[in-house]
Amino acid sequence: MAEIDVFHCEVRERAGTGAARAARREGWVPGVLYGGGQDPVAIRLRFNEVVKAHSAGRMRSHLAKIQVPGQDWLQPVIAREVQLDPVKDLPIHVDLMRVDEKTRIDVAVPVRFLNEAASPGLKRGGVLNVVRHTIEVYAPATAIPEYLEADVTGLDIGDAIHISDIKLPEGVTPVITDRDFTVATVAAPSALRSAEEEAAEAETGAPETAEAEEEGEKEE
Repeated sequence: MAEIDVFHCEVRERAGTGAARAARREGWVPGVLYGGGQDPVAIRLRFNEVVKAHSAGRMRSHLAKIQVPGQDWLQPVIAREVQLDPVKDLPIHVDLMRVDEKTRIDVAVPVRFLNEAASPGLKRGGVLNVVRHTIEVYAPATAIPEYLEADVTGLDIGDAIHISDIKLPEGVTPVITDRDFTVATVAAPSALRSAEEEAAEAETGAPETAEAEEEGEKEE
């Protein structure tokens, strides 16, 4: 199970650009807490906690919890928008959405490919061509899968993995439902493709040469 970050926050007395800048100068990351049938609240989060989660890739599509002043329990949240400093690439504003076990959200979940050594195509020098490194799914906010698994056992050159080949956890469904989209393919190595192309050209060119010779003989 993925690590769940716990953020400590304070309610900001003032909102707006000036108040956000003041929060950053004092070592906080300004944000907004919304959703869950409650009014939005301007908050600020501890900079080091937010940066730790961001650096580990857990700020988006991962369940977290916040300790809200005056509340004796941890509020489950999902970061729906994270603004980054264009130069330092560090979080400067975070929008957090309150969630519970009934909340379903769309998230991008990374794909892990298993058993590459058991793929005949890859053993022959084929290349795993990943079409989708992440898959957009609808999932319970409190049970977002850390990753999805795609098994390449038995795949030969030219074979593909589709979304129907991936077992999704209970309650998780793909956002795209109108087609069985491709997640990855096993492509031929460039050397093999070149050899096949040359063979194909030679095969298609042979009849044309023979016909040309026959026509030349008739003319003579």
